[in-house]
Amino acid sequence: MSVTLATGVQPALEELWRGAWKEVGSKRGGEALLETIGDGLASEDVLRAAVAASALWIFDDGALKGLALCRAQLIEGVYVVHHARRQGVGTKLVRALLDGPTPPLDAFALPGDRATKSLFESIGWKARLLTMRGE
Repeated sequence: MSVTLATGVQPALEELWRGAWKEVGSKRGGEALLETIGDGLASEDVLRAAVAASALWIFDDGALKGLALCRAQLIEGVYVVHHARRQGVGTKLVRALLDGPTPPLDAFALPGDRATKSLFESIGWKARLLTMRGE
């Protein structure tokens, strides 16, 4: 099992990315988060830009099971495939980021996403900002 920087875009990574993008987009606040992360780019372009910028970390133990997007010391997303959840994959991804040369200071979590909030709380982080928007 290892956490490494993604160095290229292979089909398995594209599939994992699409799954993450689709799942996040279906959650409350997900579309707004994807707009923030994407900054007007298509999902595939965000993936390529993240890999090129050395901002995408992957968990691979023979199969890709998770990814974390971290730019400017902000964890913009952590995603673990359904069958690998609650097995420490997300924690290993976040720990690798924290042990890296520029550890993250903040992270995004969607409203109502208890699993992601619990992940960040497990490393000692606390929620400190909630963004409200009228529509």
